[in-house]
Amino acid sequence: MTLALDTRPNRSWLRSAGAIVAGFAVVAVLSTAADAVLHAMNYYPNDGTAGTDPQLAFALAYRTIFTVLGGSLTAWLAPSHKLRHAVILGAIGTVAAAAGALAMWHIGHNWYAVMLAVLAIPSTALGGWLFTRFAR
Repeated sequence: MTLALDTRPNRSWLRSAGAIVAGFAVVAVLSTAADAVLHAMNYYPNDGTAGTDPQLAFALAYRTIFTVLGGSLTAWLAPSHKLRHAVILGAIGTVAAAAGALAMWHIGHNWYAVMLAVLAIPSTALGGWLFTRFAR
């Protein structure tokens, strides 16, 4: 009897990384596109100021929706442990948002930057959970 060994390299780490990168990219691209459209429509100021609290609340709302979508995409692409991958995406988003909050603290409207960081993990976790619950 011959014992056949699987000599193919295990590339699940590559698929895991790709799932997380894809989720992050979707959130970034959708957020940037929505911002660009709203700037072009003159909803947001084009003079370099941050905008008003209602404008930032609207931005927080659509960015949160995009983050839920990113978590769902990450779960869909993940080779296993789909919800864990979505939460990892959220942790990366929290670090990125916290770094952005620190860098832009002097601008004002600090509640917005803090809420981006606070909502990152719950939003991606919700997206991952929705995928695992309903997309079977």
